[in-house]
Amino acid sequence: MPELPEVETIARGLAQRVTGDVIESVWLGSKPEPLKSPAAEIAQTLQGARITGVRRLGKHIVVDLEPQGNSLKIVPGKTSRAKSKSVLATKAQKSAPAPKAQWIVHLGMTGQLLVCRSDAELAKHTHAIAKLASGRELRFVDPRRFGRLAVVRTDAGFATPGIEPLEIGLDDFAKLFRGRKTPIKSALLNQKLLRGVGNIYADEALFRAGVRPRRRASSLTRAELARLYESVKQVLREAITAGGSSISDYVDSNGDPGEFQMQHRVYGREGEPCLTCRTRIKRVVIAGRSSHYCPKCQK
Repeated sequence: MPELPEVETIARGLAQRVTGDVIESVWLGSKPEPLKSPAAEIAQTLQGARITGVRRLGKHIVVDLEPQGNSLKIVPGKTSRAKSKSVLATKAQKSAPAPKAQWIVHLGMTGQLLVCRSDAELAKHTHAIAKLASGRELRFVDPRRFGRLAVVRTDAGFATPGIEPLEIGLDDFAKLFRGRKTPIKSALLNQKLLRGVGNIYADEALFRAGVRPRRRASSLTRAELARLYESVKQVLREAITAGGSSISDYVDSNGDPGEFQMQHRVYGREGEPCLTCRTRIKRVVIAGRSSHYCPKCQK
């Protein structure tokens, strides 16, 4: 599943390439799983809207929209671009200005949000196409259909629980784990505490901090929490610089893979020697998630 660095990489790439562009029309496939908002509502919100920015919030991509005051005619039926039934939003006459809106994309396990040429080959598992005024297309592809597409029309905007790990201070970070008897690995993955941290970067941060993933969160000393605080930020920033980790399906908005997987010290390295002490990396399962650690470097 794309985690904070991957989503941040995609959002930054999209912001550079599509900000200021206008969505002329929208095609949505017939599979219901990716649609968290009704298909007609998504089409009505996106069509005719100008993209004013793209950013990350937790593991979500937030596309800020400024509707241009177009009303829509929603045409169900088949499209020449795919064999399945679809919802197609087409241009219509102007009406009263609409409120600002947001397109919310969660990539799930295998989702991709790609900027493509209009004549580029259509991937098999494409579930949404936003045709842009620039002649390009913004396509959502997701083979396993765990990703979600939604729209929000509210002045308050989209919000998620938890605190951004790259913005939190040390004192507030330490308070998150006070009195928690759950394993520190589980606490790091709790999106109600820190939003965006996932399995890969929790493992890597715990290794750099010298803390075993099974340790109770409440058992960590102030010094250990300070090391973990710095490690989380360091790992996330390095991964963003490297374009994220490409373990399976992840690619950025250009279709290019990330490179941080080549810098993993423990994640996915079960049985291999620790890069620091040569002890073999172990894997355990905590709350249904694989966790990798060095039994000598981590206490």
